[in-house]
Amino acid sequence: MRFQPFSFLSLFFLLVFSCSAPSNKTELVEVEEEKVLEKPAADSTDSKSGATYSGDNSQTSLDWNGTYFGVLPCASCEGIETWVTLNSDGTFDLKTHYLGLNDAREEIFTGNFSWDKTGSMVSLEGLIGNYPGKYKVGENQIWHLDRDGNRISGDLADRYILKKK
Repeated sequence: MRFQPFSFLSLFFLLVFSCSAPSNKTELVEVEEEKVLEKPAADSTDSKSGATYSGDNSQTSLDWNGTYFGVLPCASCEGIETWVTLNSDGTFDLKTHYLGLNDAREEIFTGNFSWDKTGSMVSLEGLIGNYPGKYKVGENQIWHLDRDGNRISGDLADRYILKKK
């Protein structure tokens, strides 16, 4: 029975070394930083490279050229009949007629317009006075925007939409 002490010792060492207590050591793993590239806004320009990105937007996807009409709210009259014609060559015609005034004020402007970097808003250039001249272009309609380029909200918001004729 000489093999019993040897078997016992082998079994003892096997148990001691295989059943070690859990370690509280924290293993540091180096993780490579993941770089995320964001898709730029449609028709925007990269400030570093100057490259222009194109995608689906009002400028590229809609049949936006044409004449739009609506009656905008007016604090001192019954409303402002407004015709905006956007031409495919980048020019516009704007005609306004103030309703309910004895002198029937009418204004006509022509000039160029420009698209914003997202291709969804146009700015009528060269307007005189308090007229903001900014419109968001949608399917067969444009929204008259405030001076900051925001859609007008509130009870009269629907009256700031001009429909394509």
